[in-house]
Amino acid sequence: MSQLPQNMMILDRMNELGSTDPLFSFALDELLCRRAGHGGPAVCHIWRHPQAFVLGSQDLRLPNAREAMEWLESNGWPVAVRNSGGAAVPLDGGVVNLSLIFPNSVEGHSGYQFDFEAMFKLIREALSSTGRVVEKGLVEGAYCPGDYDLGIDGRKFCGIAQRRQVNATIIQAFVVAEGSGSSRAEFVRAFYDIASGGDDSLGHPIVEGQSTASLEELAGLGPMGAFSFAGAVKNVLAGAGIAASYDVSSLPNQIEIEEKIASIRARYAQVERS
Repeated sequence: MSQLPQNMMILDRMNELGSTDPLFSFALDELLCRRAGHGGPAVCHIWRHPQAFVLGSQDLRLPNAREAMEWLESNGWPVAVRNSGGAAVPLDGGVVNLSLIFPNSVEGHSGYQFDFEAMFKLIREALSSTGRVVEKGLVEGAYCPGDYDLGIDGRKFCGIAQRRQVNATIIQAFVVAEGSGSSRAEFVRAFYDIASGGDDSLGHPIVEGQSTASLEELAGLGPMGAFSFAGAVKNVLAGAGIAASYDVSSLPNQIEIEEKIASIRARYAQVERS
């Protein structure tokens, strides 16, 4: 993992499932990114959220997006719009989220491709002991599709998105580690069916159930696959000389995080109303 800065620190929040606001971790990433761009440490943030449905800004442009969001919320799924790229993604305890946060001045940094390749290589190495080959490239029919979909045997388990600030970058991945990938894909398809009014010509992802699988299903990580995967990521980082834990006492305080959440929410409220 020579692409990652040696001063990177690990912020492991796998067990912090108390926050009900799905934007909490995205706001924390934003604040840590700002710090990294002004001399603070690079960070590998590992986190989960108990249950939320996170949209991309383009999802809000579908004609019945408001109706679809109300359907989600009535079924116990809080909805948020993230400030990185990508489309709709359901989060739950079986999904591990990775954020790599580093200054744009890091050696070898050359923008978009560097960022995505760094995440791809980290995840590939973390799964190397399973003997499964991690493939990179668009998986047809998957939710939150992109050129850096990661899959095994043609089925997606991970999507990657990027958020760039002036002086630093966040590269975010969601990794479906446990449970049924196809049930999550069918859930996302149901959201789009409502949001689009059943019109598949609007440019949104056309999701197919069998496009997605979990690492429990694909790589034999077992029912505790989320923790197995997170542990494997930390082992890879430790092997690259990155093992220091982020000092949680120096994290942004609650007021800072709440202000950032409000800022993100206000920004995308404008898109929602347009």
